Amino acid sequence: MAASSLPVWAMSSHLRPALHKWKLGLLCGCLAAAADAAHAGHAKPDPLAREIFKQLIEINTTDSVGSTTVAAQAMQKRLLDAGFKPADAQVLVGTNPKRGNLVARLHGKGKLKPLLIIGHLDVVEAKREDWTIDPFAFTEKDGYFYGRGTQDMKNSDAVAMAALIRMKKEGFVPKRDIILALTADEEGGTDNGVDWLLKNHRDLIDAEFVLNPDSGGVDADAGKAVAMGVEATEKLYADFELSATDPGGHSSLPHPDNPIYEVSRALDRLQKSPFPFELNPVTRVWLEHMQNIEDGQRSRDIKVILATPPDGDAIARLSTNARYNSTVHTTCVATRVEAGHANNALPQRARAIVNCRILPGHSPEEVRQDLQRIFAEPKLAVRYIDPRTDQRLERAPERKAMTPPLPRKDVFDAITRTAAKFWPGIPVVPQMETGASDSVYTMAAGMPSYGVNGALIDRDDVRAHGRDERLRVSAFDDSAAFYYEFLKIVSSAG
Repeated sequence: MAASSLPVWAMSSHLRPALHKWKLGLLCGCLAAAADAAHAGHAKPDPLAREIFKQLIEINTTDSVGSTTVAAQAMQKRLLDAGFKPADAQVLVGTNPKRGNLVARLHGKGKLKPLLIIGHLDVVEAKREDWTIDPFAFTEKDGYFYGRGTQDMKNSDAVAMAALIRMKKEGFVPKRDIILALTADEEGGTDNGVDWLLKNHRDLIDAEFVLNPDSGGVDADAGKAVAMGVEATEKLYADFELSATDPGGHSSLPHPDNPIYEVSRALDRLQKSPFPFELNPVTRVWLEHMQNIEDGQRSRDIKVILATPPDGDAIARLSTNARYNSTVHTTCVATRVEAGHANNALPQRARAIVNCRILPGHSPEEVRQDLQRIFAEPKLAVRYIDPRTDQRLERAPERKAMTPPLPRKDVFDAITRTAAKFWPGIPVVPQMETGASDSVYTMAAGMPSYGVNGALIDRDDVRAHGRDERLRVSAFDDSAAFYYEFLKIVSSAG
């Protein structure tokens, strides 16, 4: 990480004492990284990692018809076959038999407290009619692996599994235990695995720090790496339901009160009412790096939005790009609509789901109140959807996004050194996750959590949650090699 990125960690006075020591160690790590850069190049395929990747993609783990238990059991079998003891490869299931979790442990020398890797097994829904190929058939085509989960995040699950099995077979013994938790319901549903494990089996996953490959990664343009992001903070996830009701009646006798119109007007206002522009220390540092990576008008626009006051026209131009728009705004977008009950009847109910990703420093309740003001429909109810129970609540939580964890020299030295072997010269940049991840649970439990993975994805080809999700074959191979080397270094440091 370049020295210019250091101010991101100086968000509050309690972080500053750690900066000096971390900076000195980081400089040493950068020198070592420069020496390793000559060895850069595409990694050789890892047959085990590819085999696990294919197996996971072809196990349907959607909330509607899938099962993370089946995937967890399949991974458990691989671990047992590789020599892990049953106590070190457990499938744990809560109240829903389809929402199982795997917890595995590679024992170290016990000199240091364990590190924990978390990764979710569930994936977002994918309908065959929306895709050009079967989303649950692992397909290699034109230099890419296709399938639901290839980007989010069965690629990282496979990489972590392969790394642990490889270390076990090699007899590698790190200084600290490595725990891997592959979990349920990060993408939806009411049985979140990380939350459940912390509440019911904390002893099995208790760790000094957490690595979460569901965030971070290598940004690229046309396959060329431009920056490696490490998640330092993230947005909050929140769903809201808009609903309007009416007695209805015969469609031949329409009247002004129509729930469909009320909801439609509200959503139209939402589309035209972006939330205010806002930077925080993490996004400011990320933009400072991106202005050097971008060129032309976009680079100039980044420069002037970093000024005081920021340039409004530049904000508008940058906001046409989804990544930049989500970085500098809280975003709320309609994702589902349901209305009416018959073609020849006036609607008695209309409702829509609005999904929000909330900037640090703001709460779901604050956003719910903002939505009510934006909608300006007195008959419209705006309720928060509790993700644990699916209940509609009149008030939303007041909690805010996680604050960045203290910088760990061992983690960032390992990232810097390993990244330089695969993508020499690229900056390692702190970033804000524009989505949300299970780090919210581990951070709340007092375990510093860092989002890092080695998957290279073109900035204009982010297909997570979308149609024809895919990952370059070479990017998967590199990520498997990167994570194996990174994990060996970070688990033996200290």
